[in-house]
Amino acid sequence: MRLESPEFENGGNIPSRFTCDGEGTNPELIFSDISKEAKSLVLLMDDPDAPMGIWDHWIVFNMPPDTKGISENSIPNGVVGKNTRGDNKYGPPCPPDREHRYFFKLYALNTKLGLDENATKQDVLNAMQEHILTEAELMGRYNRI
Repeated sequence: MRLESPEFENGGNIPSRFTCDGEGTNPELIFSDISKEAKSLVLLMDDPDAPMGIWDHWIVFNMPPDTKGISENSIPNGVVGKNTRGDNKYGPPCPPDREHRYFFKLYALNTKLGLDENATKQDVLNAMQEHILTEAELMGRYNRI
């Protein structure tokens, strides 16, 4: 399985328009080579470099397995869970201190998750244990300074 963006390369810089310094909209993401056994997809975006610990920016689950990606500035076809701010939406990168890494993680699952929009990343991680078929990752960097 592959997870890519036409906006930045893996390990590259996330353009400022997708951050708190720009429009704060989500970048386009492209999914490919998804397992034919998949029943749903999960997308998680987090920042492990946040001063207070891992910051969850985006939690999307129960996306249909035939989903080819997420368009720029769009609401994904799935359930959007609560990010660290408690919002059910994309939280743009906004590092307070230095360059941070932002990990987009895509999972193909052999089931749909019995969760609703109140789910946090930890709820999703707990529910998808034992159900992950394949996974892919895309990492981008951003520094406000």
